Amino acid sequence: MKMNGEKIISAQINEVWSALNDPEKLKLAIPGAESVEKNDDENLTATVKTKIGPISARFTGKISLSNINPPFSYTLTGEGTGGAAGFAKGSANVELIEVQEGTLLKYDVNANVGGKLAQIGQRLIDTAANKLADDFFGKFNEILNKDDIEIDNIEIDINDNKGLSQNSWIVILVILTSLSLLFWYSLS
Repeated sequence: MKMNGEKIISAQINEVWSALNDPEKLKLAIPGAESVEKNDDENLTATVKTKIGPISARFTGKISLSNINPPFSYTLTGEGTGGAAGFAKGSANVELIEVQEGTLLKYDVNANVGGKLAQIGQRLIDTAANKLADDFFGKFNEILNKDDIEIDNIEIDINDNKGLSQNSWIVILVILTSLSLLFWYSLS
């Protein structure tokens, strides 16, 4: 199976590179990811639960990074097994290019599947793979933008935090006084 594509990520190239190498962000972005662990700078292990057509499986895989050229490109090589569902192995070349909108992420995947997965048909596998890629990039983009939004909100909260206004204090005091009187009256 061959698959290639490109997506615009609304973040700077260094942020995208960092997120692509952050196991926690990958775990959040990969559909069905149960764990993503970084063994060292060039090796990851992952467990992903997915469904392709009528086949559901939990895949455990190893991913190695090579041809690393930070923050512009690398090659991912991996293989995973899903028990009776079969196996998948392959490689992907990933390239990051700075563009006006953020970062253009280009990928070129070459993969092989075997076992029950191979029996369900190439068209179904291709459709599922494209959907998983779209889901991943959509979530990945959302995660990077969410970090920016949280930072912006923190800065706004810090800048706007000037204490309670006089009117707010009066309202709070009236409410507390009313509750105190109500509580005292109910005890009497």
